[in-house]
Amino acid sequence: MGPRSHDRDMTLQIGMLLYPRLTQLDLTGPFEVLHRIPDVKVHLVWKDTQPVHSDSGLGMLPTTAFADCPPLDVVFVPGGHGQIALMTDQVVLDFLRHHGRTARYVTSVCTGALVLGAAGLLDGYQAATHWAFVELLPAFGARHVPGRVVVDRNRITGGGVTAGIDFALRLAAELAGEDLAKAIQLGLEYDPAPPFACGHPDVADPALVAQVRARLAPLTRLPVA
Repeated sequence: MGPRSHDRDMTLQIGMLLYPRLTQLDLTGPFEVLHRIPDVKVHLVWKDTQPVHSDSGLGMLPTTAFADCPPLDVVFVPGGHGQIALMTDQVVLDFLRHHGRTARYVTSVCTGALVLGAAGLLDGYQAATHWAFVELLPAFGARHVPGRVVVDRNRITGGGVTAGIDFALRLAAELAGEDLAKAIQLGLEYDPAPPFACGHPDVADPALVAQVRARLAPLTRLPVA
């Protein structure tokens, strides 16, 4: 799908799921990119508009309740500890199925892919998620493909946490063109130069990988419906 023409009578509707105990950077990194697209309305959607708190305790405010959400051009699900509860929450899954049927793009970052999977929205698709959770994707009919951003038809999924910025720039290019996405990247001075070469198991010390994997292990068990 190419970039949308800039029709002033059309507003691009992006729905970003904001739920209790999400990882805030999964949401706020992409948000910082996507709200800069011209003629866009970004909805932070949840069951109601009461404040919710991320898994780090940061409070955030949904802007749109499920019942008031317009038809969406983009459905987006971030990850985080609260993702486990969502995977058996039929209200959330029904919301995603409803909008996912007609959205131009169905998307996620980190373990948000598992929520899409639980809603049946990744069956038969290639996908990315956080490196510690890739083994769970086949349970939902998805196939893991290495990469910070994976595009399969109208499914765009990002890897863990910081990959959300890469994901959002790719989505911005799909929605509004590569030149606009490049301008956003430059405006944000997104020019990563991490101080340590340990951001992925492929380059990190095996002992460190084992330590982090053990810490995340309780979160890698699929919930029982």
